[in-house]
Amino acid sequence: MAGHGVGTNQKHLLVPLSMGRAGLDILAARADVRVTRYAASIAPQALHALLADAAGIALSYTPFRRAELAAAPGLRVVARIGVGFDAVEVPSLTERGIPLMVAGTANSTSVAEQAVFFMLALAKRGAEMQRRMRTGIGHDRSGVLPMEVAGKTVLIVGFGRIGSRTAPRCLAFGMTVLVYDPYMAPATIRAAGCEPVADLDAALGRADFVTIHCPKTAQTVGLFGAARLARMRTGAFLVNTARGGIVDEAALHTAIVSGHLAGAGLDVFDPEPPDAAHPLLHLESVIAAPHMAGVTAEAVAAMAVATARNMLSVLDGAPARENAVNPEVLDRTG
Repeated sequence: MAGHGVGTNQKHLLVPLSMGRAGLDILAARADVRVTRYAASIAPQALHALLADAAGIALSYTPFRRAELAAAPGLRVVARIGVGFDAVEVPSLTERGIPLMVAGTANSTSVAEQAVFFMLALAKRGAEMQRRMRTGIGHDRSGVLPMEVAGKTVLIVGFGRIGSRTAPRCLAFGMTVLVYDPYMAPATIRAAGCEPVADLDAALGRADFVTIHCPKTAQTVGLFGAARLARMRTGAFLVNTARGGIVDEAALHTAIVSGHLAGAGLDVFDPEPPDAAHPLLHLESVIAAPHMAGVTAEAVAAMAVATARNMLSVLDGAPARENAVNPEVLDRTG
């Protein structure tokens, strides 16, 4: 951990060691800000000590709950270097009138690209083709053949920052795009060239690919359990770049091994990291990544900049409302 720029009237901000240099440079340019960098693996007691005089904290994967909030009497802003916030106890922040800021669209393109990459890799049987070449059977064309994505149907679950960017990429490949998002106006979905669907279960049977882009909430945990996976079209693929826990991993393994589903592309698991012996990791028809969909060189820089600006916007009295998870606290006075 390291601090810099100590001053009596400076606002103390905590940021993880993993925060990109572009964001650190923005904070370093402010004479009224003092920054302390902390390790993601920091023990709760050590974090609480740092929070004692903190005006703001940026989070990577460090949980922030009621105990952390109680240790931070002067806290004014919490910011996620990313867009997910399932490890943050938002109601407690709201009670205290503290905004939770997320990085907006900073990594949306990267995650959307990863989702499409998974679809293409699964359709083209990329892992199997690589194995064949490495084992000297590259020209054996027996068995299941790769397929085209053109003319196939994809169901996008969640049409927010990432889902709405996944759609045009799928349309560009000649796919039919269905969208399930009960919080999005159907007219908005139609304007994007997609078909809104009101019944998720009914739509599952129409899709060759299902890609998940909804947040992890009490309503979406276990959203894709055994019953819902069974409603998917036989031979379909499931892609999850959202959060672990939205998909029942044991049920997904059963659905693939049974032959009902053809495979899956997974960037997220519950818990993380998954055990190396996790059954899904040992299926050839599953492509996995270590929660890296939104961690590209471009996204890391953009998220760092967004996070720094989010924190400063609150401290400067002009919060970036569009990035607040609980914007209602911004309307409070006194």
